Amino acid sequence: MITGIQNFHYYVQNMERAVEFYCAAFGCKKVFGDEYWTSLTLHGITIGLHGNNGSPVEKVPRNEHGAKTGGTLTLKSDNIPEDRARLEKLGSTIIGESKTDWGHMLVFEDLDGNILNLQHPSY
Repeated sequence: MITGIQNFHYYVQNMERAVEFYCAAFGCKKVFGDEYWTSLTLHGITIGLHGNNGSPVEKVPRNEHGAKTGGTLTLKSDNIPEDRARLEKLGSTIIGESKTDWGHMLVFEDLDGNILNLQHPSY
């Protein structure tokens, strides 16, 4: 029987650099970590970082709305302009930003090119 969500994970080239980024960008707390796997908690979910043996992470197809394959972690934001400035300062690449009837969305890459979204929903 399924009892919950274990984690949502991304591959990373450099574990130490990735942990520093996720903790600084989102306020994650590290609960376990070694060179191959790190578990970070954030608002009741666990984000996993999976080491890629020092190799660059392959980029998935993407556009200004985000990844076109696989899953995308979407985090809520109450101030996207402020979060965007922090992400850019930490080295994120912004892929797209849109404001629509349903809200404000920012699509960006972490330091390894993994796609994440921030949303400030209007509902």
